[in-house]
Amino acid sequence: MARWIKPEVYPLMAAMGFVTTMCVFQLTRNILMNPDVRINKTNRSTAVLENAEEGEKYARHGLRKFLSQRRPEVMPALNSYFSGSSDDK
Repeated sequence: MARWIKPEVYPLMAAMGFVTTMCVFQLTRNILMNPDVRINKTNRSTAVLENAEEGEKYARHGLRKFLSQRRPEVMPALNSYFSGSSDDK
């Protein structure tokens, strides 16, 4: 196998593995937890599901709750340095 794969390809393989893992995670999450996906027959028979609280729970997952308390900046220290402000949160 070492003959076929060059060392320059390892970062590309790592990036593709990460992206593939994220895609599989998101697809699995949508299939198993999304309130709009109806797998069993009883849910498919109803045209409109009355599940607003379940949809809210799906939309407000843990990562989104965590990020909602943060400032919408990618690099806050770098932004405050170049903008001249000194308010660190």
